[in-house]
This record gives sequence, structure tokens and C-alpha cells, in this order.
Amino acid sequence: MPPTPVRAAGALVGLEALAAAVFTAVLAVLAVQSGAAELGVGAVLAEAGFFLLVAVALGAVAAGLWTGRRWARTPAIVTQLLLLPVVYSLLGPSHQLLIGLVAGAVVVAAFLLLISERSRAWSMGDEDAR
Repeated sequence: MPPTPVRAAGALVGLEALAAAVFTAVLAVLAVQSGAAELGVGAVLAEAGFFLLVAVALGAVAAGLWTGRRWARTPAIVTQLLLLPVVYSLLGPSHQLLIGLVAGAVVVAAFLLLISERSRAWSMGDEDAR
């Protein structure tokens, strides 16, 4: 069983996966409803497919962290680093302050949990990390 910080990070990554899945559904619905006149329905549905792939991958990483698979820590850390520009975009150019603050809190919390000493020791196979 993984230490508490790893399981907590797994829960946060699971929330990120859920957010990607919801975004996928919203994109698909809006594409069909509006006809996506500007870009074409195919382009918007392709973008929705990409986010569905992201949601599935993040879900697998979250499940891996939750169940104690050491391989899941590295992709989770990389994902948090890749989400930092998204948070910046929400806070700055997009002017989505509330969403940006919530997303930033989740990303920073997950990152800090993943790089904590207990998480690092666990990832290296140190059984005393529990």
C-alpha cells in the first residue's frame, strides 16, 4: 500500500482526469449543437478525442498511484509540470480567476505531494516510507 501522500496525489490526479472527461463531453456537445461552423465539426470532435485520450491516460495514472504502482509517479509529476502553463493561461490571458485558482491549487498540491520525501522514498522502494 502506498503512503498517504501518494494516495492523496492519486485522488487529485483522478480529479484532473474527471475534469478532462467533462471538458471532452462539453466540447462534443457544443460541436454537435453549434455545428462548429468556424472550424468544422470534425476538428472540434478531434480535439474532444484528444481530451478523451488525456482523460483516460490521467485516469490510469491516478489508479496507478492509488493502488501503489511506482511507475505512475513520474507521469503524474510530468503532468503537473505541463499543467502549470494552463493555470497561468487561466489566471492571465483568459481572465478565469476562480477556475485558475482552483486548478492552480490542485496542480500545486498534487506536485508537492508527489515530490514529498515519503513519496520519493516509496518510489525508490524504501519500505520504511509507509
